[in-house]
This record gives sequence, C-alpha cells and structure tokens, in this order.
Amino acid sequence: MTEPLDPMLDPWGQVTAGQSADERELAAPGEALPPAAEASAQAEDATVGAAPLATNASAEPAGSSGGGAPSEGMRVSEAPADAVLVPLEAIAPAIEQASLTRRAFLGFGLALAGGVAGAAALGQLFPVFASAGDKVSPLVPGYDPMSKAWTFVVDTSKCIGCGLCVVACKEENNVPESAEFTRTWVERHTTMTDGTRYVDAPDAGINGFPATCTAPGSEGKTVASAFFQPRLCMQCEDSPCTGVCPVSATYRTEDGVILVDARRCIGCGYCVVSCPYGARYLTPADEDSPANTPGVADKCTWCYHRINRGQRPACVEICPVGARRFGDANDPASDIAEYAKGGQPLHPEYGTRPRVLYLGPTVAEA
Repeated sequence: MTEPLDPMLDPWGQVTAGQSADERELAAPGEALPPAAEASAQAEDATVGAAPLATNASAEPAGSSGGGAPSEGMRVSEAPADAVLVPLEAIAPAIEQASLTRRAFLGFGLALAGGVAGAAALGQLFPVFASAGDKVSPLVPGYDPMSKAWTFVVDTSKCIGCGLCVVACKEENNVPESAEFTRTWVERHTTMTDGTRYVDAPDAGINGFPATCTAPGSEGKTVASAFFQPRLCMQCEDSPCTGVCPVSATYRTEDGVILVDARRCIGCGYCVVSCPYGARYLTPADEDSPANTPGVADKCTWCYHRINRGQRPACVEICPVGARRFGDANDPASDIAEYAKGGQPLHPEYGTRPRVLYLGPTVAEA
C-alpha cells in the first residue's frame, strides 16, 4: 500500500521552512512562473523536449546575464555540488501546461529533466520533484508531533449560534460558500412542549438562526428548550475513513490528525459515505475549490497548518464566548486537559473513539 506523504509538507509537497517568499512562489505548480534573469539566446530558443542542461563551474549571482542564471530568491550556495540549474524560461510554459493534470506533473518533470541528474536539478527549483527519501524539515523548528495530545472540546452550554466559526473556517480554508460544502457547521436542537425534538441548521448556521425553528413539522409548536451544537470532523482514533480509502489519500499524521492528500485522492467518495458523522464532502468543480483541487474529498483538519505553528484553529480563535477550546493535553501550560474533564464524545455507540469531546446538553439529546 502506498505510504502517505509526509504531513510536514505543505499542500504542494514543498518544504516551507527557511524558504523566502520568492522561492515558495517558484515552487507552486499551476501558476505562471516569474521570469528568470536574462538567459542566453540558446536557452530562450530551446524547446521543452530538447533543452540542453548547461553546466556552470562557477555559477553567477542572481540578476546577472550569464546563461542559466538562477532567478531571484534562488541561492546557488544552497544547491548541492552536482545540481544543474535549468533556465526557467525554457520550462515554464510546459510546467504550466502539465500542472493542469496534477497526477501527470511528477512524471513530466522527470521526463523533461532526463533522469536522476535532472530530477536533482529540478528538486532545487521545484521541491515537488524531490526524492521521497529526502529529509524533510518541520514547519516549526523543534516541533515534535509524537509528543502532542491534541484535544478539541465543544461546550454547548456556551454556544450562542452566531455562526462566526463557520465564517472563519470557510475564509481560512477556502471552503465553498454553499451550505452543502462545509468543514464545520452549527445545529440547533429544539425540544417542544409536547416532547417532540427537532434539529435545524439553516445555511449550516453561517448566518446565525431565526427566532423560530425551521425544521419541517415544527411550525406552530411551542418551544420548551433549545441549545446549539457545533459540529466538525471528530478525528476518530478508530476512523472508518482511513480504512476504506483505496489509495491512502486519507491518512493520519504522527500527532494523530486525519488529513486528506488532494494529490492522491481520486474522488471515489468511499470516505464520505463511511463517515458516521457526515463530516466529509467532495469539493465542487469551481473557483472556490480548496487548494484548486475539485472533485476530491475535504473535511475539517483542525486547521493543521495553524496548530503545528503554535496557533489555534480558526473557529476556536474567533469564538466570542469560548464555546470551542483546543490545545495539547500534554502541555503543562495548557488548560485543555482540565477543561476536557467531564467531556463526552458524540455518539460513543459508533465505536470510533472521537477525539472531539462535548460539554453541556448534547450527549443525550444528539
């Protein structure tokens, strides 16, 4: 079975630690690449299939007019001794075209560069071509995933149903605006005086809630009690989604967070169907697709790109009443372990051992 890609890589597989902004722009496939410094006439006229890889015994600094000069932001001293710099003008059009099919991107690069030597050269310009055995630097220096005990707690006795958490999630993760595509949402659980219970979540709760219940059949009934219940991926320890994925696109990081590798996902939907909490969806084919990857599975990641940098998830950060809490239970400076006392998972009968715990009137009524 294919091993999952390293979670310390960004969504395009590139190591971001220590790179300048210019270098990260050069490494992003699918976008127009900035022109390199003036290359020789031979490099400008070269075709993609036959561009010679000119070697320079002493590379010239960026901004010079020598043939094969690196672009701005590329430090020649960082390249290994046997690396060969490829003029970006010669390969930019082909890379832009190849990136339209993400699964063909890697094979294209190796064919273009002509074997191992070429791949090593492209690995300096585009880290997506780096060898799978290359050592990966963590996003945060000193970050030890094995030491983490990430815990998410939702307190429904505090939630006011404002919907700011849904807004923050969509903005932070480029989630489509439509209510049917959401990483987190808020439900209202209403009990009527006749004992009937209703659940509604108009527009996933992004615009808050009206004064009356919108669930079918609730019209004209008197409300006895109600509470708001935020929902998200439960990050189950016994997760069905990781077991059914045929290509290992859904995988678990060393610190226990379940992620989706959009480059591997084939959009089969098995994980969407297998999730008992309804926390997954397939991204639509439009300009709002997260990471510009339509047709792949998506879900809440606890804002993994934030938490491994020492920040909190966006929904936790914006909650005005502290209804969402997140932290490392192994961190003595964090109060999450104390806050989680008495918390219960949602639907423990599913047997998935969720890592999101709930406080307040949710377990019995959910």
